[in-house]
Amino acid sequence: MPTMDVFDLNRKKVGEIELSEEVFGAESRAYLYHAVIRAQLLSRRQGTVKTKKRDEVSGSTRKVYRQKGTGRARHGDSRSPLFRRGGAVFGPQPREWDVKVPKKVKRAALVSALSDRMREGAITVVDSARLGEIKTKRVTGVMDKFKVSSVLFVDIDNRELSLSCRNLPTAKYLSSSGLNLFDVLKYAHMVVTREAVQAIEGALKS
Repeated sequence: MPTMDVFDLNRKKVGEIELSEEVFGAESRAYLYHAVIRAQLLSRRQGTVKTKKRDEVSGSTRKVYRQKGTGRARHGDSRSPLFRRGGAVFGPQPREWDVKVPKKVKRAALVSALSDRMREGAITVVDSARLGEIKTKRVTGVMDKFKVSSVLFVDIDNRELSLSCRNLPTAKYLSSSGLNLFDVLKYAHMVVTREAVQAIEGALKS
């Protein structure tokens, strides 16, 4: 099992932790990333856009003028798509954008990403991420201590850290239960608490 140093928020070593080879030392399977991230991003789409078709717009169903004798083109009612304020042809309709990806594929992709991050030296384990207050400046101070400009914080349940990260475009907080492939790949570095590491291993071990 790989062993990592554990730090406090001032970047002082306070101990060590053994990591699971199955979760943090797996082979890289980057070919899985596209399918999983595509499904994740598509699931965010609401799919509520809607245009009115010919039978849904308001207006009379009366023929606008007689069929023959006017010298003009033949027309039906004013709700035709050819007229202003007429119905839309093949316009967007409400739909589900979700793409199904097997759970085993999602798990394998996340394990691969965590292992890649570990090999890159982009994961730091801390003993605790309790700030003691809700303050953005405390988070930027931690980022300066660890010399990272883009970071994903992962803990079990840390409301103070979550609220303190809200105004930082290059920092984000996630609970260990909400860890996902998109955010692991988006941020250049991960700061994970000891408890979160244990929770992640418990969830991802087969």
